[in-house]
Amino acid sequence: MIELLAPAGDLERLKFAILYGADAVYIGGSEFSLRANAKNFSLEEIKEAVSYAHEKQKLVYVAVNIVFHDEDLDGLEDYLKSLAEIKVDGIIASDIVVVKKIKELKLDIPICLSTQASVLNARAVRFWQKLGVKRIVLAREASREDIKRIKDETGIEIETFIHGAMCTSFSGKCVLSNYMTNRDSNRGGCAQVCRWNFNLGDSNQDFFITPKDLNMIPFIKDEIEIGVNSFKIEGRMRSIYYIATVVLTYRLLIDKILNNTLKKGEEKYYLALLNRCANRESTPQFYDKLPGVNEQYFLGRDEVSNQDFLGLVLEYDEKNKMATIEQRNYFAVGDTVEFFGYDLETFSLTIHNIYNDVDEEIRVARHPRMIVKLKVDYKLKPNYMMRLKMFDKKDFL
Repeated sequence: MIELLAPAGDLERLKFAILYGADAVYIGGSEFSLRANAKNFSLEEIKEAVSYAHEKQKLVYVAVNIVFHDEDLDGLEDYLKSLAEIKVDGIIASDIVVVKKIKELKLDIPICLSTQASVLNARAVRFWQKLGVKRIVLAREASREDIKRIKDETGIEIETFIHGAMCTSFSGKCVLSNYMTNRDSNRGGCAQVCRWNFNLGDSNQDFFITPKDLNMIPFIKDEIEIGVNSFKIEGRMRSIYYIATVVLTYRLLIDKILNNTLKKGEEKYYLALLNRCANRESTPQFYDKLPGVNEQYFLGRDEVSNQDFLGLVLEYDEKNKMATIEQRNYFAVGDTVEFFGYDLETFSLTIHNIYNDVDEEIRVARHPRMIVKLKVDYKLKPNYMMRLKMFDKKDFL
């Protein structure tokens, strides 16, 4: 089985990731996790998340992946015991202290080695295997040859990142945040200094050290053939729209590859969808070659906030063919939109009428999260999404 692994910064995102096709999700607790700015999960919320996921026959991995200083160790043992009692499906760790503590306590939790451990060779994998690690999340700098050699020589479960933000530092081992803001990126406090604008001396030109995002659409089939076990999407702080779009796109692609039903041009269509839902350009980065000038922003970038997500379907009145929508971005009568969902063939619609929550006809939906109704002939389900019409799939086929 090929696992599609999605991020979840809170319970809502977790549910959308699972609904839209993830086989597993990874989350962070309120402590010991590298995404301190995400909402993250209390132990009670982790318990609820695991219960929900297991009901759906899905898995939950918990990140305990900070680099530990002595003062960070307080409470670690009790926390790991609690995760074992909750029956999480794996711990993602980067520090050897977590790996050894799990073994010392004889906890029945599979250990996944975080990408923060920067593993790129088979000898390092064998070292971690001897300590009880069952899966390696390879460094994001891993090439095709690195992945294949490690799989062939060790047989370990391999997890690779396939989509999302890249760090300008090797596998996220960054000290810029600590140096510039006294926020330790290796203990969850990253200030994203690599996204800042830097001035080039006396010139008016801004300089950037920002890598473009990762996007592995062109190489998913290749990675499956190499033997990658889990495909990981980055983004525990991303929106439900981003998670739904990215997870569903990779779900469809992976399933079509495995079923040998992928049509010519569909890869380009999926690539276009993913490039549209993010605000940075994306490339395969290290997989097929060393990144160069086209994989990095140096002298300019445009990160416009995405406004494509127009609404979330709340309910559908079959008798009157009326959809109740929670608005998320501005739309108006005359706009052409499209609906997509976890089990829905995407279709487009030109809006002719909009009604507010007291059935008055209006011309625009302009207020955040206002409740509106639209006439839609197709039967819709809760949590389908409405977005701006972007392009026709047939143009790619």
